[in-house]
Amino acid sequence: MTNKTKSVYTLVVQVGRSKNDGLPAGSTGAGLLCYASGIDEPEAVRETVAILKQADLAPLDVTGHGTVEDRLKDGEEIGEDELNLMERAENENIVIVAQMTPFFEN
Repeated sequence: MTNKTKSVYTLVVQVGRSKNDGLPAGSTGAGLLCYASGIDEPEAVRETVAILKQADLAPLDVTGHGTVEDRLKDGEEIGEDELNLMERAENENIVIVAQMTPFFEN
């Protein structure tokens, strides 16, 4: 049996409105930038969705952007603050919501 190690995945989650979601009044939902640890990306997505539902959010869509290694290989620049959050997510085996951008109808 192989010992699988966890990686941290960058996920962008779109959430809709739900009662007690804490989103700003008048918003139609939000985009969340999350860092989640998992053995693979599907596990990281499942854990993230479960945590967001526990927080009374309504996940609609999740887009995976891979691990830090994937992102660096694709030529992305990743700042120190972002790397520190990813390291924390890995060390503590948690989901971190790094940024929330509310959506509003025009």
